[in-house]
Amino acid sequence: QVQLVESGGGLVQAGGSLRLSCAASGRIFSINAMGWYRQAPGKQRELVAFITSGGRTNYADSVKGRFTISRDNAVDNAKNTIYLQMSSLKPEDTAVYYCAAARRDNILYGVDYWGKGTLVTVSS
Repeated sequence: QVQLVESGGGLVQAGGSLRLSCAASGRIFSINAMGWYRQAPGKQRELVAFITSGGRTNYADSVKGRFTISRDNAVDNAKNTIYLQMSSLKPEDTAVYYCAAARRDNILYGVDYWGKGTLVTVSS
């Protein structure tokens, strides 16, 4: 099994920045793509960004140019961590952000593991 633990959420003013982290542990050798989803109140969960095992990235149009996903494959520490640097935050970025991991190298083909989520609130 794989465990995903997010951190870094919180309250920030519009225009500000936050950095989310997600640490994967367990059978990390089974993971390829990792990414972030978010779910705002009353809305469906949506993909924010994902990164492949080789470092290729993909972003939702709504966050391009403002968010950056990155990855640290610390195999020797038996952990695999991804980050989401969020800048120029807007109130509409308010959501619970979920870390996701997939055995395939494209998270759009399906998520195999989910974190519990971290709340990001952007005040106007």
